[in-house]
Amino acid sequence: MSDLNEVGERDAWRCWLCDQPVDPDASVNSDLGPSVDSFSVQVSKKKTDTIERLAHRGCNTMKGKITPVVAWSPDLFVVDPSPIVAVVDRLRRKGGREIVARCPDQNDADAASAWLLDRLARFAPDLDLETEIQPGGGQFVLILRAV
Repeated sequence: MSDLNEVGERDAWRCWLCDQPVDPDASVNSDLGPSVDSFSVQVSKKKTDTIERLAHRGCNTMKGKITPVVAWSPDLFVVDPSPIVAVVDRLRRKGGREIVARCPDQNDADAASAWLLDRLARFAPDLDLETEIQPGGGQFVLILRAV
Protein backbone atom coordinates (compact mmCIF):
# COMPACT_ATOMS: atom_id res chain seq x y z
CA MET A 1 0.00 0.00 0.00
CA SER A 2 1.35 3.40 -1.00
CA ASP A 3 1.67 6.47 1.17
CA LEU A 4 -1.22 8.97 0.90
CA ASN A 5 1.17 11.75 -0.11
CA GLU A 6 2.68 9.59 -2.90
CA VAL A 7 -0.75 8.83 -4.34
CA GLY A 8 -1.85 12.46 -3.92
CA GLU A 9 1.21 13.82 -5.70
CA ARG A 10 0.87 11.29 -8.52
CA ASP A 11 -2.83 12.14 -8.98
CA ALA A 12 -2.18 15.91 -8.70
CA TRP A 13 -4.46 16.02 -5.65
CA ARG A 14 -7.63 15.43 -7.72
CA CYS A 15 -10.34 12.93 -6.80
CA TRP A 16 -10.54 10.18 -9.42
CA LEU A 17 -14.32 9.94 -8.97
CA CYS A 18 -15.58 13.54 -8.98
CA ASP A 19 -12.47 15.10 -10.59
CA GLN A 20 -12.48 17.93 -8.02
CA PRO A 21 -9.43 19.09 -6.05
CA VAL A 22 -8.59 17.28 -2.81
CA ASP A 23 -7.09 19.36 0.01
CA PRO A 24 -4.00 17.50 1.21
CA ASP A 25 -4.21 19.30 4.56
CA ALA A 26 -7.86 18.40 5.25
CA SER A 27 -8.60 15.89 7.99
CA VAL A 28 -8.76 12.33 6.73
CA ASN A 29 -11.95 12.03 8.81
CA SER A 30 -13.68 14.80 6.81
CA ASP A 31 -15.82 13.93 3.78
CA LEU A 32 -13.61 16.27 1.72
CA GLY A 33 -10.42 14.87 3.21
CA PRO A 34 -8.00 12.71 1.23
CA SER A 35 -8.14 8.92 1.10
CA VAL A 36 -6.56 6.20 -1.01
CA ASP A 37 -8.97 4.00 -2.94
CA SER A 38 -7.46 0.59 -3.70
CA PHE A 39 -9.02 -2.00 -5.96
CA SER A 40 -7.96 -5.06 -7.91
CA VAL A 41 -8.03 -5.32 -11.68
CA GLN A 42 -7.97 -8.67 -13.47
CA VAL A 43 -5.15 -8.46 -16.03
CA SER A 44 -5.17 -12.13 -17.01
CA LYS A 45 -6.85 -15.35 -15.92
CA LYS A 46 -4.28 -15.87 -13.17
CA LYS A 47 -3.07 -12.36 -12.38
CA THR A 48 -4.58 -9.30 -10.75
CA ASP A 49 -3.02 -5.89 -10.17
CA THR A 50 -3.90 -3.49 -7.37
CA ILE A 51 -4.55 0.09 -8.41
CA GLU A 52 -4.47 2.93 -5.90
CA ARG A 53 -6.05 6.30 -6.63
CA LEU A 54 -6.76 9.44 -4.67
CA ALA A 55 -10.36 10.13 -3.66
CA HIS A 56 -12.25 12.36 -1.27
CA ARG A 57 -13.16 10.28 1.76
CA GLY A 58 -16.86 10.94 1.05
CA CYS A 59 -16.56 9.89 -2.61
CA ASN A 60 -14.66 6.76 -1.61
CA THR A 61 -17.25 5.85 1.03
CA MET A 62 -20.21 6.43 -1.32
CA LYS A 63 -18.55 4.25 -3.96
CA GLY A 64 -19.15 1.30 -1.65
CA LYS A 65 -22.88 2.06 -1.49
CA ILE A 66 -23.63 3.07 -5.05
CA THR A 67 -21.97 2.47 -8.40
CA PRO A 68 -19.62 5.37 -9.17
CA VAL A 69 -20.61 7.70 -11.96
CA VAL A 70 -18.16 9.80 -13.92
CA ALA A 71 -20.24 12.57 -15.42
CA TRP A 72 -19.58 14.09 -18.83
CA SER A 73 -18.72 17.78 -18.69
CA PRO A 74 -21.80 20.02 -19.00
CA ASP A 75 -19.68 22.29 -21.24
CA LEU A 76 -19.64 19.66 -24.00
CA PHE A 77 -22.26 19.28 -26.72
CA VAL A 78 -22.64 15.50 -26.88
CA VAL A 79 -25.69 13.40 -27.71
CA ASP A 80 -26.32 9.95 -26.20
CA PRO A 81 -23.13 9.89 -24.10
CA SER A 82 -22.24 6.43 -22.84
CA PRO A 83 -21.69 5.84 -19.12
CA ILE A 84 -17.93 6.27 -18.74
CA VAL A 85 -17.44 3.77 -15.90
CA ALA A 86 -19.17 0.94 -17.77
CA VAL A 87 -17.28 1.67 -21.01
CA VAL A 88 -13.93 1.68 -19.22
CA ASP A 89 -14.77 -1.59 -17.46
CA ARG A 90 -15.68 -3.28 -20.76
CA LEU A 91 -12.60 -1.96 -22.56
CA ARG A 92 -10.41 -3.10 -19.67
CA ARG A 93 -11.88 -6.62 -19.81
CA LYS A 94 -12.37 -7.13 -23.52
CA GLY A 95 -10.36 -4.47 -25.35
CA GLY A 96 -11.66 -3.28 -28.71
CA ARG A 97 -13.57 -0.07 -29.24
CA GLU A 98 -16.91 1.52 -28.38
CA ILE A 99 -18.94 4.44 -29.64
CA VAL A 100 -19.23 6.76 -26.66
CA ALA A 101 -21.07 9.82 -28.02
CA ARG A 102 -22.38 11.67 -31.04
CA CYS A 103 -21.65 15.34 -31.74
CA PRO A 104 -23.31 17.77 -34.16
CA ASP A 105 -20.07 19.12 -35.65
CA GLN A 106 -16.32 18.49 -35.84
CA ASN A 107 -15.44 21.18 -33.28
CA ASP A 108 -17.77 19.65 -30.68
CA ALA A 109 -16.33 16.19 -31.40
CA ASP A 110 -12.77 17.50 -31.05
CA ALA A 111 -13.61 19.17 -27.73
CA ALA A 112 -15.33 16.02 -26.43
CA SER A 113 -12.39 13.88 -27.52
CA ALA A 114 -9.83 16.09 -25.78
CA TRP A 115 -11.92 16.27 -22.58
CA LEU A 116 -12.52 12.50 -22.53
CA LEU A 117 -8.86 11.58 -22.95
CA ASP A 118 -7.85 14.09 -20.26
CA ARG A 119 -10.50 12.78 -17.84
CA LEU A 120 -9.64 9.15 -18.51
CA ALA A 121 -5.95 9.82 -17.88
CA ARG A 122 -6.98 10.38 -14.25
CA PHE A 123 -9.87 7.92 -14.06
CA ALA A 124 -8.15 4.95 -15.73
CA PRO A 125 -4.40 5.66 -15.76
CA ASP A 126 -3.67 1.96 -16.23
CA LEU A 127 -5.39 1.89 -19.65
CA ASP A 128 -3.88 3.05 -22.91
CA LEU A 129 -6.84 4.66 -24.71
CA GLU A 130 -7.29 6.72 -27.84
CA THR A 131 -10.24 8.35 -29.54
CA GLU A 132 -11.38 8.38 -33.12
CA ILE A 133 -13.90 10.71 -34.74
CA GLN A 134 -15.90 9.48 -37.71
CA PRO A 135 -18.32 11.63 -39.73
CA GLY A 136 -21.58 10.16 -40.91
CA GLY A 137 -25.25 10.96 -41.25
CA GLY A 138 -24.80 14.66 -40.59
CA GLN A 139 -23.07 14.09 -37.25
CA PHE A 140 -19.73 13.03 -35.83
CA VAL A 141 -19.33 9.82 -33.85
CA LEU A 142 -16.79 9.71 -31.01
CA ILE A 143 -15.18 6.29 -30.58
CA LEU A 144 -13.00 5.21 -27.67
CA ARG A 145 -10.47 2.46 -28.35
CA ALA A 146 -8.22 0.41 -26.08
CA VAL A 147 -4.74 0.39 -27.60
